[in-house]
Amino acid sequence: MDEETPIEERLPYPTRPMYFPDGSWVEEFIIPEEDKEIVLEQLYPFSPVPKLTDEMYDLHADKTFIVKDFRVTWEHGMNYLVSPYYPESGGTVIDWMDENSWVDDGDYNEEDFDDDLDLTEHDGDAPF
Repeated sequence: MDEETPIEERLPYPTRPMYFPDGSWVEEFIIPEEDKEIVLEQLYPFSPVPKLTDEMYDLHADKTFIVKDFRVTWEHGMNYLVSPYYPESGGTVIDWMDENSWVDDGDYNEEDFDDDLDLTEHDGDAPF
């Protein structure tokens, strides 16, 4: 028996065209609000799955959004979980960060880095 994963099985919702600035388009699913949590749980590839009320950051768009505003497209025979800014920036779920994912508190120790790599020595055959 060949079982398809949720990402490969086309979602059972109607679609509309999602247009890109270059004039190309893909199918975007029209997902009812009451099904958004189920779809997110099916398609979100990481753990833990965020809440619909969580705020995420789209690295490509350099903007934040509320998770419930996600979009899903059908492209290349797969469902793609994308940010609300996908048509402008191309940010998919792998480009989302939550507020706890990236914290630059400036507090780090040099001991945290690998000291075994010495870039000052080379054997003469290296181009640098």
